[in-house]
Amino acid sequence: MKRFQLFGLSILSGILLFAAWPVSPLTFAVFLGFVPLLFVADAIVKKNVFFCFSFLALCIWNTSTTWWIWNSTDVGSIAAIIANSVLMCLPWWGYFTFKKIYGKRSGYIALVAFWMLFEYIHLNWQLSWPWLTLGNVFASHPSWVQWYEYTGVSGGTLWILIVNIALKEMILKFQVSGFKFQEKANGKSIGIFIALISIPFIFSAIISQRFKIIHPINSSDVVIIQPNIDPYQKFNSNSIAQQVQILVRLSEQNMDSSTKLIIWPETAMSAQEEQGHVAESDIYKPVFNFINQHPNITIISGIETYKMYGSEKYTATSRLAGNGNYYDVFNAAVAIKANQPIQFYNKSKLVPGVESLPTFLNFLGPIFEKFGGSTGGYGKSDSSKVFTENGNPYVAAPVICYESIYGEYVASYVQRGANMIAIITNDGWWGNTPGHKQHLQYARLRAIETRRWVARSANTGISAVINDRGDILTTQPWNKEAALKYNIPTSTTETVYVAYGDYLYKLATVFAALLLGWHIAKLLINRFVKK
Repeated sequence: MKRFQLFGLSILSGILLFAAWPVSPLTFAVFLGFVPLLFVADAIVKKNVFFCFSFLALCIWNTSTTWWIWNSTDVGSIAAIIANSVLMCLPWWGYFTFKKIYGKRSGYIALVAFWMLFEYIHLNWQLSWPWLTLGNVFASHPSWVQWYEYTGVSGGTLWILIVNIALKEMILKFQVSGFKFQEKANGKSIGIFIALISIPFIFSAIISQRFKIIHPINSSDVVIIQPNIDPYQKFNSNSIAQQVQILVRLSEQNMDSSTKLIIWPETAMSAQEEQGHVAESDIYKPVFNFINQHPNITIISGIETYKMYGSEKYTATSRLAGNGNYYDVFNAAVAIKANQPIQFYNKSKLVPGVESLPTFLNFLGPIFEKFGGSTGGYGKSDSSKVFTENGNPYVAAPVICYESIYGEYVASYVQRGANMIAIITNDGWWGNTPGHKQHLQYARLRAIETRRWVARSANTGISAVINDRGDILTTQPWNKEAALKYNIPTSTTETVYVAYGDYLYKLATVFAALLLGWHIAKLLINRFVKK
């Protein structure tokens, strides 16, 4: 195969993956997105050369689907796209190595195990960026993946990889037969391919028809506020009081006697106040006056806060104040209800480079700060937390922005008793780009995995109500001051995914470790024998 053909196939692979990604209607392209790259691997002898071709494909995919990060951080976006593309090449490098040494079948097994290991690591390490987890691609089509309540997105990743491999093998069989149908030669491969595609669709359709959760009767409604405040201006001290007035006004205009919960977006309360003194803040007096006038209502809001410590560094993220004491800054959620203690939850899944800096990159702190990132990083909670108040039927999961792309983490809120999910976010940093639309779609997968309704409050949009099948029932559009009111049912059922989390990823990790151990042992044995 000529070099220009290899370039063409690599580019085609990246374009197909981009074409499949939300919010494109061409989702089905994901089932052939890796096929061109598999053919490239067959045509190349040197693994370093294959690494370059795989990087080309994966960089095209990363760039075309996440270019919008540029709107919030230019240098950071370039670094993120390049780093993610390189990391995605590692499973393919493993596939190429195993295929070359042990044969095609071993290579395929290695590709599935190593890719799923990569996704699992990318969900859990300090540079976590799982936006392009393969299983996320079906977010715009929840009817295809109702079985995510059993597997989470890892099941979708496994499905995509196996179908791509089966399609490539089917094409090879047709090549051997001169692209003529021969029942013995390619009839079996066609049957396998059709079965692999259709069985998950059939299973999803069966679940969709039979899945009926009986919700407790709930006569309460939830009001979701979308204040539409410019994120680049909202931390200006001169406008914070005006922002509070907008939030209170929209709440008063849209609530009624059945309203029990009002949700404001991420950092809606943007004045940095110490957590222990929020109720005493002059700038937040309108909020507490509103709550005291409506004692049956709970407000869940995003809030910027800090916590003071002593003269010793209390946490790894603690910053040194001018008075010689240390403190932590938090991107947090707060629950406020009259005559009850204020509850806080500090965002735990922080955005790398923007809200946190991995410990092994601390030496790059000044560079990250120069380009809008974080040096010391935000403080965080060690685990998820639910908000529950007397007289409020909602036990809410306060999921803050980026956290909503972590399936197992969102499931941990449900393990703690959450009967609905409140996503508070501020997607305005990216402008009117695919970013905020993809983020909304991913929330649909969290609804399926947990079988919980989702109330999503987004500062500039898109705010939405999503039912436990992943259907978007109502929204407010981008860049509009608005509110939603909806009677949201609660649920106490627990799905298989909530109970066991990302077990497919964990199984793949064990399998990948066994493959690597076997490979290393073979290399050592061969070297010993040669000596």
